[in-house]
Amino acid sequence: MSNDGVNEGRRRFLTAATSVVGAVGAVGVAVPFVGSWNPSAKAKAAGAPVRANVSKLEPGQMIVVEWRGKPVYIVRRTEETLQSLPGMADQLRDPESIEQQQPAYAQNEHRSIKPEFLVLLGLCTHLGCAPMYRPDVGAQDLGGDEWLGGFFCPCHGSKFDLAGRVYKGVPAPINLEVPPYTFETDSVVLIGVDQEA
Repeated sequence: MSNDGVNEGRRRFLTAATSVVGAVGAVGVAVPFVGSWNPSAKAKAAGAPVRANVSKLEPGQMIVVEWRGKPVYIVRRTEETLQSLPGMADQLRDPESIEQQQPAYAQNEHRSIKPEFLVLLGLCTHLGCAPMYRPDVGAQDLGGDEWLGGFFCPCHGSKFDLAGRVYKGVPAPINLEVPPYTFETDSVVLIGVDQEA
């Protein structure tokens, strides 16, 4: 058989063009498929676990992530903050915390798995406003020398310490809630999944 009428340049062009179109089609199919592995917005709102990387969080800083449509505060506490927590009991309504406000693994003085990291739902237990993070020790508008840092709800004036425990004499009746969570690695918090016992 003779190749007298075959244009090699055209054949190479058509082969290359077909390959490019095929590759684009494969990517077009793969992107939605890979994207389907992530939880949908509906699944996240229904309670799918959420990961938060805390590796770059400096002592004294806070990040906010969303879980079930609610803000979750993650605070990296300083050593000074951790040392101040035991001395606050007389200023707090419920310094020991009732078990319904946190999982059993956070039923401790610092209300967390790792003392350094505090994980709380960012909703005031009075009427559900979002308390502001106020780590500034001695803030005059929050009690001066009595204020060792914490959370202040601007809606009705409730105050919480840096373990999320509510102060006496404020509208909020109970401490801030600790959601279920675990550490997937040393620097990744998985919110929405209880730590294994």
